Amino acid sequence: MISCSIYGLRKYKKKIREDEEVEKKLKREQIKLSRKYESLKIRNKIEEGRATSQNIQKQVVKVQKLHQRLANIRTDYINKTISEIAKNKPSYIVIEDLAVSNLMKNKHLSKAIVSQKLYGFRTKLTSKCKDNCIELRVADRFYPSSKTCSKCGEIKRNLKLKDRVYKCECGLSIDRDLNASINLKNTKKYKLA
Repeated sequence: MISCSIYGLRKYKKKIREDEEVEKKLKREQIKLSRKYESLKIRNKIEEGRATSQNIQKQVVKVQKLHQRLANIRTDYINKTISEIAKNKPSYIVIEDLAVSNLMKNKHLSKAIVSQKLYGFRTKLTSKCKDNCIELRVADRFYPSSKTCSKCGEIKRNLKLKDRVYKCECGLSIDRDLNASINLKNTKKYKLA
């Protein structure tokens, strides 16, 4: 199990801040682009608008550059995270096999899930583990890692996503994600990737 260091947390917050700034700028530039298209439609009814179409092309290039920058920020974060994990040289790494298409059905989380590039993360982690001779274990998709108590093993069926602290009847009160990571570390049912 790899614990989250303060340095890693700072890097994550920096990534989020940079990501949000670029997204805001992208939103503004896309609004400008749509307004230019609307004005071109109005002008084409009256006169030929060549100067405006050149401005539209410039704006399209700006939007494309921002999309590329956003993708680069996210890819860079994935690469740095994976290399930091590999630097610790663990004997094995356990990940969950997630059904991303099912996760995308939640309209509140779908944008955040897409921006995390989960498939890219998994493929890069797989190749990095093969290069460094680290065993990559993939837990079953239906393994209840979040719902199982890491202390006594009892499964809490009515655990909701909004419950961020896992509280068990045996007296354990722990962060939900930390509980899931402990359960994944101790899992016996897995496939090798």
